[in-house]
Amino acid sequence: MNTIKTKTIIFMQKLAKILAIMLILAIPMVASAQTVKVDYSQNLFTGTSIQPEHSTLFASIDDTTTNKYTDSDDDLAKAQRLDDYFNKHDMPLAGHGIEFVRAANKYNVDWRLVAAIGVRESSGGKHMMNNNPFGWGSAKIKFNDFGEAIDVVTSNLGGYNPDTAKYYKDADTKKKLWYYNGSVITSYPHEVMNIMEMV
Repeated sequence: MNTIKTKTIIFMQKLAKILAIMLILAIPMVASAQTVKVDYSQNLFTGTSIQPEHSTLFASIDDTTTNKYTDSDDDLAKAQRLDDYFNKHDMPLAGHGIEFVRAANKYNVDWRLVAAIGVRESSGGKHMMNNNPFGWGSAKIKFNDFGEAIDVVTSNLGGYNPDTAKYYKDADTKKKLWYYNGSVITSYPHEVMNIMEMV
């Protein structure tokens, strides 16, 4: 009888741990999706201070989830060109054109750059994982949605993440693409720049 009681207690303890872990993982899903904010004062891996809004994993997406923009006619035209291209090729990134343009303006990069990377890396979101159509972090980094992915990748390419700024800050488009994946696939910068011209 004691053996059964002991096994039951051990089972219940393990079940409680599993339920606690499930609860911890479920809390972010229940929270409002309006903003993704991380309030870490230290980077757990290096001990260096980080700015959450420019973290490789997380970015503030307030600007893309709330409509506090007054988009110019030029920005709307650029967004429409991206959406037309995505729609023409039946790509899941269709409808996100304005997010690409806003992020490009916010982080001072070419408005076609991240969209073209998405086309090259995942056929515009057709072949991807983790809501990561850009293959960012070898496609292992998970994003809540395309808006977050667009913001994080664009902020990195704009040189706003201290961890990646040495590669992207002040680099021209070709150099950014070389650092992004050109050191592995030498034709990569040329391929992405050709896609940029087609948009």
